[in-house]
Amino acid sequence: MPERKNGMERFQTAFLYFWVYAALGWLYEVFLEVVVYRWGFSNRGFLFGPYLPVYGFGALLILACLRPLSRKSLRVGKVNVMPVVVFLAVVALTTVVELMTSYLLEWTTGGWLWDYTRYSIQWQGRICLSASLRFGVGGMVILYLLQPLLEKGIGRLSKKGRQTVFAVLFVLFVIDVVSRVLR
Repeated sequence: MPERKNGMERFQTAFLYFWVYAALGWLYEVFLEVVVYRWGFSNRGFLFGPYLPVYGFGALLILACLRPLSRKSLRVGKVNVMPVVVFLAVVALTTVVELMTSYLLEWTTGGWLWDYTRYSIQWQGRICLSASLRFGVGGMVILYLLQPLLEKGIGRLSKKGRQTVFAVLFVLFVIDVVSRVLR
């Protein structure tokens, strides 16, 4: 039986999940920019480091809100339709996160970092159907593939190893955020 983690250990683990998903989000955005759209490279975030906090927060929110649901079964006849329900919930949740993030960024920085006005189904350039559907797919990958692998990987770290990785990443992240605020 695995031992229970105290509050600090849970925070450290959650931060490591946050950081991994924020870094994967940055890689996803750069991949779209460089490979798919062929616009060339630019740092896609408002921070210096290779991570986008909105992806980290979004992933943690998906895990907190939808992981219990993703483990249940909802059958229509012999078919488990729960993955469809979870997908639609991920799309709704991530769309709200993206919309709220656009307002937060506009309030704090004067604008937001994306523009969907050229997309056919969009709202104020802040959200669009195609991005929401991609986030839905990403959320499913997180819930059913990445998170179990990430839990195994972080679970293999010793307590001291987890604390060290957390401390280094947390300090770098705080420095990055503080330097952004002071700019």
